[in-house]
Amino acid sequence: MDDELDALKKKKLEELQRQLAYQQAMEQQEEEKEKIDEERKKLLSLILTSEARSRLARIRMARSEYAEAIENQLIMLAQSGKIQQKITDQQLKELLAQLAQRKKDIRIRRSGL
Repeated sequence: MDDELDALKKKKLEELQRQLAYQQAMEQQEEEKEKIDEERKKLLSLILTSEARSRLARIRMARSEYAEAIENQLIMLAQSGKIQQKITDQQLKELLAQLAQRKKDIRIRRSGL
């Protein structure tokens, strides 16, 4: 009977340890995500004027994936040295217009119909 009780205690302890390890891993992952987000915000504040950041924030509210893609593109351009000064709201509008135009130009042709 003591062996069964010890086995149950050991099993429960192992389960609690797994849960604790999982919880710690999730917390660490969340902290890393927050750290990356803060780094992105810092980079974007160096790249964009306050008006352009406001526009990007409004875009994020409506289309978060699209805003993230734009942010990634801006960060890559800045890291490669192609952005020499802060991007203004007008320049961001032009960039968005170019991206929207590229997306609209995709056409699918079907042959044999």
